[in-house]
Formats: sequence, C-alpha cells, structure tokens
Amino acid sequence: MSPYDLFLDTHRIAKRLLRFHSLVVFTIEIATTVIAGVFAFLLRFDLYLPPDCRPLLLTALLVWIPVKLACFGVLDLHRGSWRYASVDDFVKLIAGNLVASSISAVILIALANGIPRAVYFIQFLLCVLLAAGIRISIRLITELNTSHCLPDAKKRTVIYGAGDAGVALFREIRRNPALLYQVCGFIDDQRQKTGLTIHGLRVLGSGKALAAIAQTHKIELALIAIPSATGAQMTCILKLCHVAGIGYKTVPGLADRIEERGLIHQIRDVKVEDLLGRLPVRLEQERIRAKLEGRTILVTGAAGSIGSELCRQIARFRPAAIVAFEISESALFHLEQEMARSFPLIRFCPELGSIQNPQRLAEVFDRHHPSAVYHAAAYKHVPMMEAHLFEAVENNVFGTLNVALAAGRGDAEDFVMISSDKAVSPTNIMGASKRIAELVIRSLQNGRIKYVSVRFGNVLGSNGSVVPIFKQQIARGGPITVTHPEMRRYFMTIPEASQLVLQSSTMGKGGEIFVLDMGEPVRIVDLALNLILLSGLRPNDDIRIDFTGIRPGEKLFEELNMLDENMLPTYHEKIKIFAGCAIPWTAMELYLAQLRSLCNVRDFNELILTLKEIVPDYNPSSGLLRRALKEGTLVRAMAAGDVGFIQ
Repeated sequence: MSPYDLFLDTHRIAKRLLRFHSLVVFTIEIATTVIAGVFAFLLRFDLYLPPDCRPLLLTALLVWIPVKLACFGVLDLHRGSWRYASVDDFVKLIAGNLVASSISAVILIALANGIPRAVYFIQFLLCVLLAAGIRISIRLITELNTSHCLPDAKKRTVIYGAGDAGVALFREIRRNPALLYQVCGFIDDQRQKTGLTIHGLRVLGSGKALAAIAQTHKIELALIAIPSATGAQMTCILKLCHVAGIGYKTVPGLADRIEERGLIHQIRDVKVEDLLGRLPVRLEQERIRAKLEGRTILVTGAAGSIGSELCRQIARFRPAAIVAFEISESALFHLEQEMARSFPLIRFCPELGSIQNPQRLAEVFDRHHPSAVYHAAAYKHVPMMEAHLFEAVENNVFGTLNVALAAGRGDAEDFVMISSDKAVSPTNIMGASKRIAELVIRSLQNGRIKYVSVRFGNVLGSNGSVVPIFKQQIARGGPITVTHPEMRRYFMTIPEASQLVLQSSTMGKGGEIFVLDMGEPVRIVDLALNLILLSGLRPNDDIRIDFTGIRPGEKLFEELNMLDENMLPTYHEKIKIFAGCAIPWTAMELYLAQLRSLCNVRDFNELILTLKEIVPDYNPSSGLLRRALKEGTLVRAMAAGDVGFIQ
C-alpha cells in the first residue's frame, strides 16, 4: 500500500470518527485521567501501590474523572480539532487540566482521606503530558502522511518571504495533500534569516542567490508571500525569478485578503496591479453604509469598467435596489447574470437606454425614484473623441446635463459624476468635454440635491486602457507600441477607484470637485516592460517595444489640478478638494444653448471657439486645428462656388 493510499484510508476512518467526535474525546480523556492517576500513585510509592492505598486511588479516580469531564465540557476543550492543534490549544489544555486538578484537590483534601500531596502534582503533570502527546502525535501522523503524497507530481517550490505570511502559507501547504507544491525552503532578503530553520525548512538565502538556489535544489516555482511588498519590490522579485528561470505566483496584499479563507486558496498569478504597489484603501464603512443601505442607487454606464465595479461595491452595503442604466445590451446582460450569482439578495434592475435621451431617463427615474446617482457613463477614448467632436460634446456634456436634471426633478439627494484628470488644462476634446461637465454639475448646485464630481486618472484594466491593448499585442508576438519613452500617467486599480468614489460621496455639501490621490505617475514604457515580464517573456528579446509618437490631443504628463485651483485637505488621506472658478447657472445656460445650436448645425470651427471660451485653458491639438482650418477653407470655397476646389 502506497503512502497516499494509507493516508486515504486513515482519512476515511477519521471522517467516520468525526461523527462521534465529542464521545471519542471524552473517552480518551477518561483513559488518560485513569492512566495519569494510577501512575501518579505508583511513582509516589516507588512503583508499588500498598494495599491500604488502593481505596484512596479508587476514591481519587471517582473525583478526578467527573471533574475533568465537567471542566473540559465547560471550556469546550472537547470540540477542538486535534489534526490542527496549535499553541493556543495547548495553552487551553494546560488551563483546563489545572482547573480540573485544583478543584479535584480541594474536594479530596476536604474529604480528609490522606492522599499524599505529591500525587496531586504528579497527576496534573501526567494529564497534561498525555493529552498534549496524543494531540501532537495525531498532528504529526497527519502531516507525515500528507507530506509524502504523490511527491513525483509536485512542483519543487520555494516560498519567497519567511515572515508570518510565508510561514502560514507553508503550514497550509503541509496540511493539504491535494496541493501540488513540494516546498524545499524559504527565500528572504533579510540576511539575518539566512540559515535559520522554520518548521524543519531552511531559509536558503536571499533573492540575489535565487538563480543558484534554483539550480542546486531544482526549483520550479516561487510562491511570493510578501503581502506588504511595494510595486518596486515585486518588479525586482519577478526579474530575479526570470533570471532563475522559474515560475512564480503570489498571495494577495492586505487590500485583497479574504478573512475567512486561508492563504492557500488565494494563491494566484502575479498581476500588473501588484507591480503598481498601491496601498490598501481605508474606507469609513459606516458613513458609506448610511448613504447606501436600504436606498435605491442608480449607476449610469453600469456595465463599463468603473460602473460595474461601483455596482459590486455598492451591493456590499445592502441597498434596497441597484438600477443599472446602460446603452450596451450585451454588457448589461452579462452584468445582470454576474450580480444574480454574486449578490442574489440584492434587487438588481437593468435598464437599457442612452443618457442622450431625456425621455428615457425620465421614465427610469419615475419608475425607480433613486436616492443617489453615480454617473459613470461617458465617452473616454482620447483619439476617438478627437475625431468625433460633436459626439463628445453631445454625450459628455449634454448627456451629463440630462442625468443631472433628471436627478434634480426626482427624489435624488446625491449626484456623483466620474470625471478625469484629462479635464485639467485639457489638450483634447475628451478632457474639454469633461471639464465643461464638471462646470455644469457645479453650476446646478442649489442646496437641495448635492452635486459633486470625482476626478482621477487612468484605471488599470479598464475598457480601452493600455493594459488590455498591451496584452493583445503580446499575445500576437509583439511589438508593443508606446507613444513616447517619457509618456507618464497616473494609475489606480478599478476597485480602489470605485471605493474612493463611494467614500467621496459621503463628503462635502455640494459643488465640490474631489480629486483622488493617484500616487506617483508611472512611465508607460515601464508598464509595458512589466507586462512582458508577467507573460514569462524577455523585453526586447522576445517582445519588441516600438515608439510611435504622441497622438493628437495627448500630452506627456497629466495633471490633477489647474493653476487657479486651491487644494484643500479632507479627513481622508487619499481624497482632496479642489476649489476653482465656477460659472453661475444663468451664464452656463447660455453657453449650453450655444453649444447645442452649434452641434445641431455641425459648425466645427465655432464649436472649438466656444469650448475655448468656456474653458480658457483648453489648448486644442494641432490635428484638431488643422481640421478646423480645412473645414473653414471648405466652407469658404462652397460659399464662393468653387466647385473645382470642392471636388
């Protein structure tokens, strides 16, 4: 019989015994109490029990057994799993035996039956040693059985990180026979740990020695167990794994840790988010709960990257209903299916429609009467919007206006618009349209409904972001196209952005523009290099990086506030308020009427001039100016009847 078959047989027997766990434990405790009592008397009388002491032994046993069982029952010591016996279990075991022995001693002394005092102490020590020995033996047998299961099928593995997470991960691997990891040792960058032995495994060295260690011990995989690692540290570890020629996986950081599941169930591939090194978000759960629990919440653009994550985050706070307003039928269908699986108790109401249709919006608001609106619907792609000026204004400006007015006419108390860092000193149509949307929202503030905007940068993995594009290019074998070696952008993860949007909605009195802390800007070329590493390939050897030049409307560096805006702190370290110029509603209404008229007649040049008038720091791209010049020349030729030029 193989060790694995032996383990399976033992496991089957153990499962049958678990049905009578308490009875088995109490039976073993009775046996250990009897054995400890008999040997306590024998040791006291030099392994010979005088006949006159035998009645004393019987009396002592009649007291020790019920008292021991009663104490163990009260302290729940019969419920612990011996297979996973820990230091805490042994402390409780000592305490339980001490209490039982003390009570028994008091009773027996009160009976004045003449039992030598040394017997009480010896009996207590033997009870503890026997009980602890049985538990340790069961744990050792279990772990020895599991550690020898299918060794040939297991990957030779090192755990990178000999801290608490690494040790906890090793314990779980050792207990679970189904896991195909054969842990050969630890790697840790703290030199003083090298050579130490932890649970029988050595700390083999630091990351710099990983290549040599991998060759010596035939390592195939590294499990990175450093939840607090920064993005730079994770990038360095990945490079060391590549040099060593081994695979790698990680356990999640503190922001992603699931409390009720072990680390072993959370081992996953390293993601680009891990290399970003974002710190966990601190949320004021009760403030957010007060805003969302038991209320109807509407999310526009609900099936998009941010919109869908907002739905997931909102569902955690048990709203009465989530109304998902979305123009994409397929995306909305998939979101509905996901929400039904993940949050079956939350009423989810999918609503198809466009934010450019005021009548459809009115129908949805009249049907559901949302208390809060999170407006995430927008056109976001910079080059696409440069080529579709009128569509950008109609959707990002007038679509936002339609939703905001519908919220104002309904029962909504809060309106939160998702803005962009491209609204700061915009050099493209997308940024200019989002800046005007911010001004529109601010001008609508009337004291009844709270209108706020939340501004942040790029979101990793969102639809149309560089990460999915880079992944597609890597899958095709390259090259990866980057516009400029020094192109930098602010990045954050989708969950982080969504959580901070919810946090921002609990702040302010209305009219504020909240700006999320984006950390330090990241070079796009570094992001591309990291993605190539994550794919198990070598930058510039396996996948080439080509620089294509800055596209129309793009700038090398993004900003998060304008020169005329003052940054004000909030009580949350990752959220700031920017207070800049505002346009009164009366003036904004005239601007909006002018924009609408220009969109209707498709006057390209006048629309650019009007955008510039509303947002003075808007600097149209050279491509847009060339198009405006061409449009103006064409209009003049048509007016002059120059048919040849038109052709």
